[in-house]
Amino acid sequence: MKTRILSLLLAAGMVLSLALTAGCSSNTAVPEADAPESAEALWNAGDARDKIVVISDIHLGIDDNYTETLQNRPLLIEFLRHLQSTTDVRELVIAGDFLDEWFLPVYYPSYTDQNQFYKDVITTNQVVIDELNNVIDSGIKVVYVPGNHDMTLEASVLQEAIPNLVQARDAEGLGAYYTGDRNEIVIEHGHRYDVFSAPDTVTNAELCGNEDTILPAGYFYARYAATWVLEGRPKVEKELPVVTNVPDKTDADQYGAYIYYALLKDISARMTPNEGLDEKIFDMHISGFDDAYTYLDFYPAQQEDGTISAPVLFKNIQRTWAERQTINNVKVPNSFIEAVSGTVDWEYYFRQARAQYLDNPNESVDVVVFGHTHVPAYGDIGNGKYYLNSGTWIDHNTDYPDATRTFAVITTGNSNTVAVYRFMEDCSILDIGASVSKTAD
Repeated sequence: MKTRILSLLLAAGMVLSLALTAGCSSNTAVPEADAPESAEALWNAGDARDKIVVISDIHLGIDDNYTETLQNRPLLIEFLRHLQSTTDVRELVIAGDFLDEWFLPVYYPSYTDQNQFYKDVITTNQVVIDELNNVIDSGIKVVYVPGNHDMTLEASVLQEAIPNLVQARDAEGLGAYYTGDRNEIVIEHGHRYDVFSAPDTVTNAELCGNEDTILPAGYFYARYAATWVLEGRPKVEKELPVVTNVPDKTDADQYGAYIYYALLKDISARMTPNEGLDEKIFDMHISGFDDAYTYLDFYPAQQEDGTISAPVLFKNIQRTWAERQTINNVKVPNSFIEAVSGTVDWEYYFRQARAQYLDNPNESVDVVVFGHTHVPAYGDIGNGKYYLNSGTWIDHNTDYPDATRTFAVITTGNSNTVAVYRFMEDCSILDIGASVSKTAD
């Protein structure tokens, strides 16, 4: 969560620029609409359609001023064109955070129609949508799995834009897609295991009087972070509540609340927008919310009874994690403390891939692919089992500066071969598996 928020902070610095298609087929800049008649294959294709390609975290925005993918959008289009010529590709899986409802400043006009919001995102990025339809027409199956930044995207809205798209959904705002010759590959975004990003219909249900409040705490922090960047990263003194009494670790409830507070304190010290802490800057009339909230409304503090909790939004969030995991179809639940600690450790997602799938006796999965972290990863745990992270396509990948425009490829068969690549500006691909190799306890 911490580094993901920081990537939001730094990425927004480029959104006011303009971009043209890279045109890497001819190495000249051309308008997005001027597609080349054909593009070379990404690699020397084999005779069988046995490759599953996974991309994620594209983050297409409603406005080119509010998007994390502007400079790389033309290169994404080029990638899709080259993919169409790669005749051994069976499927393209978009593993979440395709369209983005989170990367918005708090002063973006309040709205009530989320379906229309996403339709406007689609219109802004119609050239990408058109190219995805072309990918399908070329004989490649295209699959979408929800992410946290598009967890409220209704299936019907996306289906209208891409009629032959396959959507994998297993709970509200979530999905896991099983594929491969033996159903031995599973692909999901990864936010299911993230306290800040997993759908949360529980914590604010009493406050709002409904169970439609799916947006988690990360939504509010993402918007606050985007605001700070778009205001030029001002340094404004903020007098945030300070928790002085550190609970004993044996008190799982209050120690969990404390580490949640400590993490948010660190984030809040880094981003200081001009808006005051007690200003009602979050004017919410979507996803079960119908009120305006301040930053202090969801910032943890020591309450009069001595407990640690936010006063209004996400009160006692540590107490709802178990129920959230049940609702969100988590196969192997974990503790709130483990989940919060994992938000600043990308190895946590490798461990979750193992716990939920690779080491789970109830699963027959050999390859797990997540997105979400923006950090590409290649993990070989032996016996033909792998964890991959497909990385991101945002313009400036703060979490892994050497790699954006990354994707995973799995060749299915009696056994699997896997790889993580980067799509280069000249439209070649670079195998980065060795440089992003990961280990997990």
